Amino acid sequence: MEKSSHGKRRMPANLCSCVDDKTSTLHMEFSMPGIHKEDIHLKLHGDSFNLVAEKDDVEYVSTGRFCCPVEIDHTEAKYENGLLVVNIPLKDRWKDAFEVSIH
Repeated sequence: MEKSSHGKRRMPANLCSCVDDKTSTLHMEFSMPGIHKEDIHLKLHGDSFNLVAEKDDVEYVSTGRFCCPVEIDHTEAKYENGLLVVNIPLKDRWKDAFEVSIH
């Protein structure tokens, strides 16, 4: 098990993710037992995420890319009983599409 630069053991935050076609949402669940929600730091870009959560001598980490285009500014997240649940709406693929004029 790797130690971070500040001496904590790094562990993976177990991730389960899927696309919910009914709600057009990317659903992600991170398992991090014993963490307080104030110690969770989740950052999103348009195509990726970075998660760091610390407690005592452990640092949970996870980094990855999204499977499809998402609307990060409408993300909802809830942490309860060691499970961080994140729901990110999928982008409408045709929203910013260029329409070609036909002559």
